[in-house]
Amino acid sequence: MRFTVNRDDLLKPLQFVSGVVERKQTHAILGNVLLVLDKGELSFTCSDSELEVIARIKLDGDFEEGEITVPAKKLTDICKSLPSAMIDASVHEGKFILKSGRSRFNLTTLPANEFPNVEEKAGLVNFSIPRNVLCRLLDQTAFAMAVQDVRYYLNGMLMEISDGRLVVVATDGHRLALSGIDIALPIETPSQVIIPRKGVMEMTRIFSDGTDEVAVSISSNHIRVYTDDICFTSKLVDGRYPDYKRVIPADGEVQFVVNREEIKLALQRAAILSNEKYRGVRLFLSPNSILINTNNPEQEAAEEQVFVDYSGKEIELGFNVNYLLDVLNILKSEDVHFSIADGNHTSIIKNPESDEAIYIVMPMKM
Repeated sequence: MRFTVNRDDLLKPLQFVSGVVERKQTHAILGNVLLVLDKGELSFTCSDSELEVIARIKLDGDFEEGEITVPAKKLTDICKSLPSAMIDASVHEGKFILKSGRSRFNLTTLPANEFPNVEEKAGLVNFSIPRNVLCRLLDQTAFAMAVQDVRYYLNGMLMEISDGRLVVVATDGHRLALSGIDIALPIETPSQVIIPRKGVMEMTRIFSDGTDEVAVSISSNHIRVYTDDICFTSKLVDGRYPDYKRVIPADGEVQFVVNREEIKLALQRAAILSNEKYRGVRLFLSPNSILINTNNPEQEAAEEQVFVDYSGKEIELGFNVNYLLDVLNILKSEDVHFSIADGNHTSIIKNPESDEAIYIVMPMKM
């Protein structure tokens, strides 16, 4: 293998794929990037055995085809440290050799045939979607995924595809985030898959820039998202996701609208003196006002008052302040709409001008 490439052209695909490499690997080769040069196209592949990312670039000039695996982090760090210039790369006596200006690096290699390949299966569901729309749906819900929950299926995101509708849902059992759009999906039977947490995060990172369309293909155990120059594949979580529709209450009789930035800042200030373990906050709702109250075991207390557009009955609410702040940080609207399901005080929070995303926050006993 031998090729010459501009440092910037080499660095960009390396950064795309190397994000999936774990710091500690079960097998040494999972710390490597697979380089394959074939017919003038150089591909870069990294995998952690659950996720796989492939990026491709076209090469100009003279080259020799071949394939090899090289330490991914070392190669990426070297390219980052070099000035923007041409790089000559070659393989000689089992070493990967990089030359740029007066710099020279010899890297160890492992055989390409030892690199794991993610199993390919024909997609059962296939559709296209603008990458910014896909990432917006993921961004609006990802924060509500569980982290290392024994209910392993909650450590991921549900994607539901039905005729004309794409919905993604995340929950950790205490709050739920749902985002959905109408989209031309000629699906006869609704399909549900669970994407693992790392897969969601990497998908968002890789496809965050641009408005061009990406193709999505879902098989029985994989989801693949790809363009002409990059391909992301993730294994799916084998499990049954809870029926999220049963968790979403009907609009409550207690509803109000409040300025998002104003209540967010008030909650942030009040949270300073909340109990560090339970993070509880009391909200006393009365006509035109929310009184926010927190305290801690040191008998310290904070109180904030915020104006709201509300004229109903008085009600006391208790929530984990972090859950409220997570929603308020994700929403970008000027105002937010709260709907309180009377009885257990489960709260629905959303942008008052859009139903694309809704958030359910369970009450907290105070």
